[in-house]
Amino acid sequence: MIGEVGGPAGAADVITQARAADGLAGIWSAQALGWDALTALALAGAHVPAVPLGTAVIPVRQRHPLTLASQALSVQAVTGNRLTLGIGAGIGAMVSGMFGLAADQPVGYLREYLTVLVPLLRGEPVTHSGRFLTTVGTVEVPGAKPPGVLLAALGPAMLRLAGSAADGAVTWMTGPRTLESHIVPLVSTAAREEGRPAPRIVAALPVCVTADEAGARDRIAGRFGMAGQVPEYRAVLDREGAAGPQDVAIAGDDEAVPRALELLAGTGITEFVAAPFGDTAEQDRTTELLHRLSRNHAVGET
Repeated sequence: MIGEVGGPAGAADVITQARAADGLAGIWSAQALGWDALTALALAGAHVPAVPLGTAVIPVRQRHPLTLASQALSVQAVTGNRLTLGIGAGIGAMVSGMFGLAADQPVGYLREYLTVLVPLLRGEPVTHSGRFLTTVGTVEVPGAKPPGVLLAALGPAMLRLAGSAADGAVTWMTGPRTLESHIVPLVSTAAREEGRPAPRIVAALPVCVTADEAGARDRIAGRFGMAGQVPEYRAVLDREGAAGPQDVAIAGDDEAVPRALELLAGTGITEFVAAPFGDTAEQDRTTELLHRLSRNHAVGET
């Protein structure tokens, strides 16, 4: 995960982060309060020419499907079609409090949004007047292929939508028990019942390789504490029996972190996105460990 997930980041920082991730299975960016996620990936893609890219995720209430389709296909065109487009309804309190937009009926909104966005990503003309959206137009970006679309999904209805109408799901701050017993079964069953291919299920968590696990978890609680207070994340934290993000984050030494990642690998997820956390030295140690584990996995070592 690149961008500002570990703190404020300038353009040079984003490039450095992307280069540090070169050789891993993907580079992802979240939409927070600073960097635009798609712009960050376009920048990263220009400096790391072969690694797949993904957003995890872009809230869509603020972006009309015509706008998002144009942005996503533009990134596809400049990066050689490496993008996975992760989208979500957004945290309700932020959508309404910061943007003054309605945040109710998130599943219904995303269901309708997908019926418009997916054909636009294929370059098809759309004429749509629905409960939430009016869309008349098309998006043409020569050379751009439609990216796969994943949904940020935590609740049962959104998870079923991710499996039945998208290419899978993305989670954040969701622990292994909840992934295995709740996330993976609902998404996979919905995809199977709809006759869709096996879904991608991408789980993202902060990761900190450190000699001070307790201190790192305290810092994670301070940085991401809001996730423990909003309903969207509180529900999955409660499922996990976690007091807050600090309890589901991965933190510890060079032996503890691989054990935690091995536990995640057994949940049925298809991909894990690490958000390196901590001071510069801790983030560097985290990235180095991820590279080592990735190399070992590639040659079949444990």
